[in-house]
Amino acid sequence: MGRLFGTDGIRGIANRDLTPTLATALGRAVGQHLAADGRPVVIGQDTRRSGDMLSAAVAAGVMSAGADSVHLGVVTTACVAYACADAGVAAGVMVSASHNPADDNGLKVLVGGYKLDDTGEEALESLMADPSPDLPGNSGLGRWRQDPAALASYREHLRSAAGDALAGLRIGLDCANGSASHLVPSLFRELGADVVAIGVDPDGTNINLDCGATNPQRLAALVRDEGLALGFAFDGDADRMIAIDGTGRVLDGDAVLGICATARLAAGRLRHGLLVCSVLSNGGLERAVTQAGGRVVRTAVGDRHVMTAMLAEDAELGGEQSGHIIFRDLATTGDGILTAIQLARTVRDAGGATLAQLADRIPRLPQVMLNSAVRRADAWADDRVLTTAVAAAELRLRGRGRVLVRPSGTEPKIRIMVEGDDAGEINEIARHLQRIAETQLS
Repeated sequence: MGRLFGTDGIRGIANRDLTPTLATALGRAVGQHLAADGRPVVIGQDTRRSGDMLSAAVAAGVMSAGADSVHLGVVTTACVAYACADAGVAAGVMVSASHNPADDNGLKVLVGGYKLDDTGEEALESLMADPSPDLPGNSGLGRWRQDPAALASYREHLRSAAGDALAGLRIGLDCANGSASHLVPSLFRELGADVVAIGVDPDGTNINLDCGATNPQRLAALVRDEGLALGFAFDGDADRMIAIDGTGRVLDGDAVLGICATARLAAGRLRHGLLVCSVLSNGGLERAVTQAGGRVVRTAVGDRHVMTAMLAEDAELGGEQSGHIIFRDLATTGDGILTAIQLARTVRDAGGATLAQLADRIPRLPQVMLNSAVRRADAWADDRVLTTAVAAAELRLRGRGRVLVRPSGTEPKIRIMVEGDDAGEINEIARHLQRIAETQLS
């Protein structure tokens, strides 16, 4: 068996790559490895049609190992993390492919509120490849139950974090026809916001379809045309958020991180003056934080790597350009809803400055990011033609920019990022590298 876990759990086309058999094997391994002490496993899902099938399969595996399975229903990944942070819960499994299309799905495992580390994933994969024959008989099987109280508790956690941050604001929301659809609009209205919401009609097949954090243009137009104060676009499981300012400008995770980090620095509330971000974050973000008196630590791509560094450095704020942002003083994982609340609070505390004005204070270096669909993404570092071209590009940009080439952790693609002061030059370099990657690795 090849490695199943990527940068964010196990993903694949539902019922093709990611089958009920595989989901059951994972559930059984979770039950044997993480829930052997009798504590239950919580399971949540997003709105994909395959979610019912796969969550039931995971539950069957958990129960076959003798552990109880507690189903939370359609919830966000952060809700599962919040539920399994309880010491009385052994682990959580979120059935979601996050921002991917509806035909995909995924399995994320969380322990103590955190995403499982590499060692834990390897232990689960070993059990899945060579399952223990020591399984209980009928009297020792786990039981299945629902727990609507978990979502209510998570909702109260968000209410407490928000306070009056949203009161009186006119806000646009795009819930991506995903997990946020039946939670965020009603919650934000309860918190005093005047809400205009789109992407709130999930049918099992339209999650992330021309909407949400990966396609925020419709929300941007709505915010601009309706004269709203700001907007928030979530992805399928609402663990990421992309903001829209009052002019209709799209603000990615770097902008949100910069606004929140510099505000906390000014107030003396950014622990150790430290922001953690990935290698993909724009150089302008680092420039803004350092000029404000802070420092930046960069990590490999993936919110798990960001969290690992945050724990090691005792940092409270970190995240990614994609909109995965972690407020460690409030959560154990990226939470798009909590991020929206914290950004709204930062704007409210900014002394009359608008979100657009705050965003203008975070410079952005020209950056090009391209994807190349290839068959051998993991082999790029062994291809001499491509590595030579990357080295030449790095030499050309020395002191003026940077190049990052990496395989996707969720799709058969090569990600190419080029950043520098000259937009025309970096676009030329990125296109050149993309052509080479597609020729060499297809």
